[in-house]
Amino acid sequence: MRVATSQLEPGCLLTKDVMGQTNRPIVSKNTTLQPLHIDVLKKFCIDTVEVSNRRSDGSLFIVSEKTDREEPDQDLRSEEQALPFFESYLAAVQEYKKWFTSWQGGSPLNISTIRKMMVPLLERAVDSAGHEVFSLHHYTSSKDYIYHHSVAMGLLSSYVASKMGYNYGEWIQVGLAGLLADSGMAKISERITWKEAPLTETEYEMVKSHPTYSYRNVEKISSLSNHAKVAILQHHERLDGTGYPLGVSQDKIHPFSQIIAVCDMYHAMTSERMYRRKQSPYKVLEEILQEQFGRYDHKVISALVKEMTSYSTGTRIRLSDHREAEVIFVEKTNPTRPLVQIIEDGQFLPLKEQLDLHIEEVYK
Repeated sequence: MRVATSQLEPGCLLTKDVMGQTNRPIVSKNTTLQPLHIDVLKKFCIDTVEVSNRRSDGSLFIVSEKTDREEPDQDLRSEEQALPFFESYLAAVQEYKKWFTSWQGGSPLNISTIRKMMVPLLERAVDSAGHEVFSLHHYTSSKDYIYHHSVAMGLLSSYVASKMGYNYGEWIQVGLAGLLADSGMAKISERITWKEAPLTETEYEMVKSHPTYSYRNVEKISSLSNHAKVAILQHHERLDGTGYPLGVSQDKIHPFSQIIAVCDMYHAMTSERMYRRKQSPYKVLEEILQEQFGRYDHKVISALVKEMTSYSTGTRIRLSDHREAEVIFVEKTNPTRPLVQIIEDGQFLPLKEQLDLHIEEVYK
């Protein structure tokens, strides 16, 4: 929706580039607006911008003419299913936040409520072109990271599982397992969960108990398969035996857990967190390819890489230095580093020779 710059609030999500007098945006789309961004827009005399009707934490953004107490009308509720994918995702994040708070208070998981919200969203994720699912990290804020991360893990896991050939029932179970894998964090001290600095060794040992808590949350739920429950317990296990909580390896690790594990790592590394800046998704892919074989299932990594690098000649991209380009040629051995042509000056750039640059985003 289009709103006046004067009506913007921190947390608003920009849905369209705000262009100035150059070819580069003043503020790029998918930015979670902070006071600094709003101030910049005002200084550039930008009168109106396009934003989502939901903030980055999933709450509804109602422009300032309406009171904070005003409830969304019935039409808005009934149109929830017709919302753009990312707005439905943000609505799910808001619901997960409520669920998580209730779990912290000792309430059990209500799997019926969770399925009602998540199954349609998992279906939309799998039916999407992929770029929507791989753009979820844009909406993650460090303040609400844990809620975004769980919903994104569910969507990414179901999407990757479907592309690996699992059937409907299986990828739904994988997606629900991904969503609930960190539900056990509700049992961890909030002081640790929201700490704005790296964890101490003692604190990290406490966090390592969360897969066990997550498993206990779901072990008596009949609508979750045993495969999904094991995946929740094992999503931090590694093929070389270096994971937790059990330290099992290779053939003792369920394939579902490896799908969640890879998606967990990918989303965590590409998202803004309390004590860690987000990284380019394609830089993360390269790190996964170069450093993580032996710890994660190569079939899952290959599926993730294939889906994220499915661009073809003419695909528009944005580089890490903010320049836009078109893909000219893709080498199978270097899928994350194609030959590109810069839009602004027509320069040809082989990214495999420009190691300081990465693809930041693919426009599809």
